[in-house]
Amino acid sequence: MASRSPDAEVADPVNYYLEDMEMHGRAERTRDAYERVLRGFAEFLESRSTDPGSAGHRDCLAWLHSLRSELSPSTVATYATTVNRFYDYMNRVGAFEENPMALVMEEMDESIEKDPERRDVDVATMGEFLGRISHPLHHAIVLTLLKTGMRVGELCNLDYRDLRLAEPGLEGYDLDGRPQLDGRGDAIYVDSAPARGEEYNGEVREESNKRKRSTVIPVDDELRRGLRRWLAIRPDSPSPAEPLFLSTAGDWGERLTARAVRHYVRNYAEEMGWYEPGAGAGENVTPHYFRHFFTTHLRDRTGDRGVVKYLRGDVASDVIDTYTHNWGDQVRETYVANIYRFD
Repeated sequence: MASRSPDAEVADPVNYYLEDMEMHGRAERTRDAYERVLRGFAEFLESRSTDPGSAGHRDCLAWLHSLRSELSPSTVATYATTVNRFYDYMNRVGAFEENPMALVMEEMDESIEKDPERRDVDVATMGEFLGRISHPLHHAIVLTLLKTGMRVGELCNLDYRDLRLAEPGLEGYDLDGRPQLDGRGDAIYVDSAPARGEEYNGEVREESNKRKRSTVIPVDDELRRGLRRWLAIRPDSPSPAEPLFLSTAGDWGERLTARAVRHYVRNYAEEMGWYEPGAGAGENVTPHYFRHFFTTHLRDRTGDRGVVKYLRGDVASDVIDTYTHNWGDQVRETYVANIYRFD
């Protein structure tokens, strides 16, 4: 977000942030949700005789700890993300000098990524699973999730302008619509902007992209072949956004939904004995499991946690700037040299 220049001292940082959100076009209900969290955070800090501009990471930790008795872990994580975005923005406009939530978020990410209780599937066995999927659409969506680590909602929000494939044979598609992909080779752009209920690229979206920053993810030759196979049979769409993935079922030609993706994955996982009704995330293979698989295997292969966090869209602004400015050397080359293959 660009911003007006702040005063030397911002009297009400929360109000300042919310005003900028409004000028940037964020929906009223989104602003209301942010305000509830940020006002609650500010009130907690006041009880500790401090304020958002002076708080340290221990104040942030204490606030999160106070929430855990009343809120679910996922809601606590959402609140933490809201405050982290607030601090990151206020830093960038020069209103604050530090982000005390950044260290807290890094520790939370570490805890989530380790996730030692999930089913352990090696690359060869996952390749056998993928090999059972013959439908071009189903194969392409599972392969994309496995090779990129994106969330199912982010996959469903992709438009074909978000895909850059230089290989001949796709002349029927305009795959040069994203300037963010210029000079990046074959790649996918995952924007952080799409939000549920809001119009994006001419279409109101049913899913939100939850990544902290927009990300460019390389496409290797295996994923390229899977995507080309799907594009060869992709039906026309009535949407002006031209979704990348479309339904081939009863709602033919409509944007693929997260519900449909979960249904497809569940059916294939059941065939492998990887899904049991009532079992938890530690046993069942779902679209989100593929994000865990991507994180675990690519991190182990590269030894570069920063690149993996960039690709997941989880990194803070200072780290993402490093990888964005040196994308070819630190992201694409690392990815292509280490990404697992199933063929």
